[in-house]
Order: sequence, then structure tokens, then C-alpha cells
Amino acid sequence: MEQRLEFRVLGPLEVGSGNVQVPVGGPRHRTILVLLLLNPGRIVPVDTLIEAVWNDRPPATARTQVSICIAALRKTFKAAGFPDEVIVTAHPGYLLRVGTHRLDSAEFAELVSAAESAARDNRLQDASRCYAEALHLWRGQPLAGVTGRLVEDEAQRLEELRLNTYENATAVRLLLGDHQKILPDLAAMVRDHPLRERARHQLITAQYRSGRRAEALETFRDGRRRLIDELGLEPGPALSELHNAILQDEPSLAVRGPEGSGGGEPLLLKPVGDPLELPPDVPGLAGRKEELAQLNELLDLSATLRGPATGLITGVAGVGKTSLAIHWAHSVAERFPDGQLFADLRGYDEHLEPTTADEILGRFLRSLSVPIGQIPAEPEERAALYRSMLADRRVLVVLDNVRTYAQVRPLLPSSGGCCVLVTSREQLSEMVAWPPQAWVRLGLLSSYEAVELLGRIVGEERIAADPPSTDRLVELCDLLPLALRIAGARLASKPHWTVARLVRRLSDERLRLDELSQGESQVRASFALTYRGLSPRTALLYRSLGLLNVPDFSAWVAAALLDTDLYTGEQLIEQLVDAQFLDVVGLDATGHPRYRFQNLLRLFARERAEVEETEEERRALLDRAFRAYLTLAEQAHRRAYGGDFSIIHSAVPRHPLPQELTGGLLVRPLDWLETERLSLTAVIDQAAGLGMDDLAWDLTMSSLVLFETRNYLDDWRECSERSLAAARVAGNARGQAAMLHNLGALEMRQRDFSAAYGLFAEALAFHERAREEHGRALVLRNMAMIDEMRGELDTAMGRSAQALEIFHAVGDLSSVAHVLNNMAQIQLDRGETERAQQLSMESVRVSTAIGEGGARSLALGTHRLARVYLAQNEYELAEEALLRVIRIVRSQADMLGLAHGLLALGEARMGAQRWHQARETLRQGLEIAGLVDSALVEGKLKLALGTASWKCGDHSDARRYYADALTDFSRIGVATWTERACTALNELTEP
Repeated sequence: MEQRLEFRVLGPLEVGSGNVQVPVGGPRHRTILVLLLLNPGRIVPVDTLIEAVWNDRPPATARTQVSICIAALRKTFKAAGFPDEVIVTAHPGYLLRVGTHRLDSAEFAELVSAAESAARDNRLQDASRCYAEALHLWRGQPLAGVTGRLVEDEAQRLEELRLNTYENATAVRLLLGDHQKILPDLAAMVRDHPLRERARHQLITAQYRSGRRAEALETFRDGRRRLIDELGLEPGPALSELHNAILQDEPSLAVRGPEGSGGGEPLLLKPVGDPLELPPDVPGLAGRKEELAQLNELLDLSATLRGPATGLITGVAGVGKTSLAIHWAHSVAERFPDGQLFADLRGYDEHLEPTTADEILGRFLRSLSVPIGQIPAEPEERAALYRSMLADRRVLVVLDNVRTYAQVRPLLPSSGGCCVLVTSREQLSEMVAWPPQAWVRLGLLSSYEAVELLGRIVGEERIAADPPSTDRLVELCDLLPLALRIAGARLASKPHWTVARLVRRLSDERLRLDELSQGESQVRASFALTYRGLSPRTALLYRSLGLLNVPDFSAWVAAALLDTDLYTGEQLIEQLVDAQFLDVVGLDATGHPRYRFQNLLRLFARERAEVEETEEERRALLDRAFRAYLTLAEQAHRRAYGGDFSIIHSAVPRHPLPQELTGGLLVRPLDWLETERLSLTAVIDQAAGLGMDDLAWDLTMSSLVLFETRNYLDDWRECSERSLAAARVAGNARGQAAMLHNLGALEMRQRDFSAAYGLFAEALAFHERAREEHGRALVLRNMAMIDEMRGELDTAMGRSAQALEIFHAVGDLSSVAHVLNNMAQIQLDRGETERAQQLSMESVRVSTAIGEGGARSLALGTHRLARVYLAQNEYELAEEALLRVIRIVRSQADMLGLAHGLLALGEARMGAQRWHQARETLRQGLEIAGLVDSALVEGKLKLALGTASWKCGDHSDARRYYADALTDFSRIGVATWTERACTALNELTEP
């Protein structure tokens, strides 16, 4: 029997050969070997090994010491009877060749994959056997005794993988009816991991099916107590539903055999809403069998690699990189049951900046069901959360039109199971395709494949009727897939044309512009050929769309450009899709298809517009489209606020749109704004650059409700600054005032009150110069808020009174409610609680009168009223009001408002001396505050939690919460709250 090494990492690190243990050496040797074993067959850079051994403090001789350790390991393996190098040098590090040797983690992954496959095929006995064999490989805590941050992180990942596998194995055994046999081990599992809800669900199910109904109910109650005590959470829906089913002895709890239908526990639980983002498969893909086989190499390694399997498709424009990637992705989609992510990084757009990894990370995280409020603002934190979400999942990620490796790097998962496929015109030398065979250098089609492609588009009989002309046609198309598809689409749309007729047209070099033979210009000639077959109105739409700098668009944009109805716009835009001049990129949040140009198609459209339209005509087309964007954005703002409130506008005429179109698009106004966010920012930038200053600042104002609600602070700043610059060039006082106010509000949100105050003062001066009273009142309102926070109460009240008078005069109800609310706070600061109560109740009355759109101001006013009740020691009234606030903000998905509401509710319950209930409420608030990244509200919650914990007798928690609150307040520089936290800590004494 062939001798081989056995590497074991699923427990303490061991190396053996037969029954003989092979000594590994000291701690450094063990750490280095583990890093190589965790990346079998992959190069591990020396820098990674250094980081693993010494963390962030390597000595100057680190590289030399790594070399010494590698040499010692090689010597050990040779002494054990293995003369061939197990560890080889491979720039920029080392690689461990597994070969015929055994690695228990790889065997574990193979067995788990086999078990999952058997389970999907309903071969439950085989699945159970494979799961059992996989779990039998474990000997204890993975990598026990090996130190280092990287190793410890990997050990934690392996342990989580074991627990997930155990739960999947248990699910299979429950389906097989082994509920009594699994009880002892399953009970031990729940004791060791009491917060794992799936394992507890399985234990309760097994107990109930074993006739232990009372024990099952007690197991649920124990789990609920632990979840509430340790996390402040109720059990999830699955556990709660199981509990209710047991109470009612529902028949669905009975044992279901492998062939049963309905009921029972789902075998493999998948997250809700797994992303399925691949664009439609490309019909008529010809040839590429060798390239598809290369990409299939990714499948064999994606389940066993520590990192993701990575494929790369490179080639010239028009060669079919995207088509190949999408076709292959669809063909293997079932191998990635946790979803498929797709993104176009726009690396070759002539007029749009490439999409950043940060933007794609935000979208991918939303696709992976991460709430917007939980998506970090910092790129590094987004990337870390993205890697965590993909850990232990099998997800396919397709990244199209990549220009630089920097665009890709943050989008690469860190663990195995996932697969990444990248397309690019560049070689991306920094990117390593793994396995190497998965780097596909895509060339032209063969003549046979080109004819096959034409046959699939046009029809084989028609192509076969004239072989010489067909051969000439593929030659004129230079075997380039994009040119062939354009020629084929032309023939398909003209069934009365022969192939020979199209060949005659292409043979005229004046039609091909001498550019179909070689180089990128071949694509332009094909565009021109198809373009001439468009109807005059369709061609006008094509040219008009090419003038816009937006990344994608819906059919309503076509209708606006041509000043027609939506139905006609959809017809014309679909004709462009049929001609392959536009791509369909999927449905948006409003349920409408979205379209985009390929890069050179946009360039060609713009070139044709410059030839066929005068400068005045081109500007008129853009003006009409921009005004349509403004019309919809303004209507979205009105629906979100319940009226044209808290905003001023320019004199730009709106583009009239049919009521049914507006109503259909703006059913959920924030969803429409979210869908069009990148287009809105692009239109603002383009309008500002063209000197359309009024349009740019007005559209920025109307988009602000999205930037505020969804925390798009970069968009807020960039659009405001771009519009401000355009207004300054034009000498537009009103526009400058509006954008200075926008920027001041942004600084106030980020708690830079000094910068905000300066911007407000400048905005106020411009508003006064422009005699814009409404805008002046908006600035006064915000300045008064800063005055109040600074303790300048008389100044704050004076400015608020001025603003209130103007808001009443112009009918801005939302701002009236807002100012009344602010004035109530000022009176609270003065200790005038009765007057504060009157103002708060008036704010609530005004907000209620607004209707549905007044929900946000209603929540603010009711919250302030509750604060008044707290100051009056009316704790029951405060609690009642705060429960109303919490219902409103939850319905609006306003996480910051929810955190503030829970803080006040906790304080009300503290005032009523219900200390334990208050502490639970405040813990819930702290959890929510962590999702919105607000250090101030987190600090306030921790300060309150310190007091509640002290009153509950938990003195260590009280000290910790007070100290954490002091840290938060000190970090953001709020002196009053810092002083309160210091006082609380100083006065804290043991009873």
C-alpha cells in the first residue's frame, strides 16, 4: 500500500504516516504549516506567513526565520520517508502539494458536498451516512494549540462549519424518523450552544415526536429565557411557530417519511431572498465549448478551496466576454444554491466613471438581505460584512467590465464555497485566476462557429440556402460575435432580404467605413449598418438616449425625450432592444424594465446625434429629459412629506407627465428615488456642467429626502457642491442660498456645528439678497436648532418665532410642526413644561392634519410630547405616547427614530421604577442604535443602562455602561453629556 502523509486540522494539529506520528516542531513551525494546510495547492505569500506568526510585530529577520521553518518542515517530511517535496517554493511564497496525501478538512468538505447532493436527490440514507462520516473526522476544537490571529479566525470558521453540518445532519435524521436515537447528542449540543435556534428547534421536534411533550415545551421556555436575558430578543418565527404547533398538537408535527409531502422541517434551510441577479441567458451562443470546459474547472475546486475559485475572461471589445460569462453562469447556477450576484463595473465607459467597489458592496449587501441601516458607511467595514455574509455559503459572483484589479479586490469572498468570474479587456496581471485553467483568453470564433451563430439568429434554412454568401458574410464580420449578431439581427428583421443582399451592402466600404476588417472600428461599422434600418423615430430615440450620462434608464425616459406617451416609448425602446442596441438589465423596484447601453453603442449614438442634431436641438432634448427627472423627483418629495414642504424650488418649468405614469412610478416614492439614485446624481452633474444651474440645484433639493432617509451623505455633498458651483458661475443668489443651506444641514447632521453655522449664515445672506422668505425661514429653523444645542435659548426662540411666522404664511405645514417641536424643546430646557406641552400638542395636531405624508413629523412631535410628560413625572402618559412613536417609526423603517423612541421609553419605565423592564427596553434600543452608527444616541442609551443596571443590582454592568458612554461622548465631543457620564462614574459607589 502506497505510503502517504495524513494531515489533520479538525482538532489539534497532527501529522502522521500510517500509525506513526510525525513531529511538526515548535509553535512557529506549526503556525506556518497550518497556514499552508488551510490553503492546499495555493500559494501562501511570505508576508501572510509573517503576519500569522508575529501578528503586527515581526522582527527584522522574519523572512529568514520563515525560510528556516520551511526548511525544517521539509527535513521532517523527508525523515518520515517522503523524499519528494511536499512544500515547494512558488513566488511570492510557498505552496503545499497535497497530491496523494490526506487532509481531513478536504475530506470533510467532499463528504459534506456528497451529503448535500444526496439530500437534494432525496437519498436520505446516503446523505445521513456521508454526514456521519464527515463529522467522525472531528477530534475536538480545530487547530487547538496553534496560535495567531489568522489561525484563530480560521478555527472559528471551521467550528461554525461543523455546527452547521451537525444541524444539517440532524435534519436528515429527523426526516428518517431517528428522533429517539439523536436525543442524547442533540441535547448535549443545545446545552453547549444554547443560543443556536435551529438546533433547539430540532431538539424540541425530536422530544415531541418521542412522546416527551412536556420536555419539548420546557426546552422552548428555557430557550426563550436565555434569548431574552442574553440578547434581549424573543425567539425567531420558526421557534415560535413550532411552540404554537405543539400547544395545538398540529398533525404537521408527525413524522414524515422520505416520500411524504408537506409539513415537516425543511431539509436545507436557505436565507430568505437568496439573490438571483444574473441577466437573461444569451440565446444562440455558438461554439465556445473549450472555453466553457475551462470555466468548469472552477466547479471542482470551489467546494474545497479555503478562498474562492476565481475565473477570468479577457479579450477585445465585442468578442463575447459577457455573453460567455452569463451563459456559463446560468449553466452552473444550480451548483450555487445560495444565490448568484451580478454587477457591471463600467470599466470602459467613455463618459461615466467606473463603478466603485464601495457602490457594488452596498448593492450586494442589500441583495444579501442586509437592511440599509446595517450597511456600514466605511468601505473597509462594508467589505468585511460582505465577506462575513458569504462565509460558508455557495454563491456565484459575476463581475462584468472590470478595468482594474482595485475594482475587484474588495468584492472577493475570503472563504471557500464561492466562485468569482470576472470579465475584462485588460489582462489584470495582479489578479490570479485559480485554477490557472480558468483564465479564458477569448479569441474570435472559427468560421464554422460564426456560421452556426448566424444560423441560430436568422434560421439555418435561410443561411444554408447560399453557402458562398454566408461564408463571405462571416468574413466581412471578421468572425467577431458582436458584429455577427448585429448582421444576423438585421437579416432576421428583414425576412425578405437574402444573405447576398446584406453581403453586397457590407462589401461597400463606404458603408462599412473601412472599419469592419480590423480593430475596434469594426463595431462602429456594424452599428451604422443596423442604425440605418431603424425607423426615423426609433433612430431619434437612440440618438437622444446617447446624450444622457445616466448609467441606465426606464421606458419613461424614452417617453419624456420624445414627448410621447409611455406605451409608444416602450415600443420604441423595445425596438432598440431587438436591434441589440440596448441591453435589458432587469426589473427595478417599481416593476419596470431597465435598459442600458453597451459602451461603444452609447458612443456611436452620441456621435450620430452630433451629426444629425444641431447644438440647440441636443440641448432641447436634454432639457426635456432633465425636467422630467425634476418633475418626478419633486412629486416623490411631495408624497414623502405629504406636500411641497420643507423645500424651495427654482422657476424651471416642469415637464408635464401623465397622471397614470406618475402614479404608477411613485406608489412608493422612496423606492423610485432609490432606483433612480445614480441617474439623478448623474443628471445633476450633467446639468450643472451644461450651465443649467436652476435645474441642478432644484433637482438636488428634491432628491434630498432620499439622501437624508437612506444616509447617502456622499451623494448629498457631491450634488450640493456641484450645484453650488454652477449657481456661483451663473451669479444665481437663490441657488447659492439653497445649496449652502443643504451643505450646512449636512454638517449639522455630522455634528460639525461650527461649519454648519457658517454655511447657514452665508445662506441667510443670499436668501435675503434674493428676497426668498421661505428659504430664509428654513435656514433660521436650523440655526435655531444649533442655538438650542449651544444653550443660547433666547436666540433660539427668537429665530424659531421668525421662522414659524413665515411657515404659516407660505403654508409649509411640515415645517410649522417641526418648528413647534423645536420650540417645545427650548421651553423644556427652560423648565417651562406646561408651555412645552402646549407647543408639542400643537405640533402633533399640525402633523396629523398633513395625513400619511406627515408620519415623520408626527413621530417627532409625539416624541417631544412624551419628553414633556417625562419632565412632568407623568410616566404612564409618556409611555403611551412613546409606544405610538415606536409604531410610527417601525412602519417607516426609521431605525434612528426607533432607537430614540426606545431610549425615551426606557427612561419612562425607569421613572416608574420598573427597573428590569426598563433595562430590557434600553438593551433593545442599544441594539437598534448599533445599526445606524449614531454615537450620541448609543452613549445616551449606555448612560441610562448604567443607571438601570445599578438599580437592578448589577454593579459591574453599571460601571461598564457608564465607562462606555463616557468613551462615546468624548469621541464625538459633546461636553454636556461627557460631564454627565463623568459625574455618574464618580458618584458610583458599592452599597
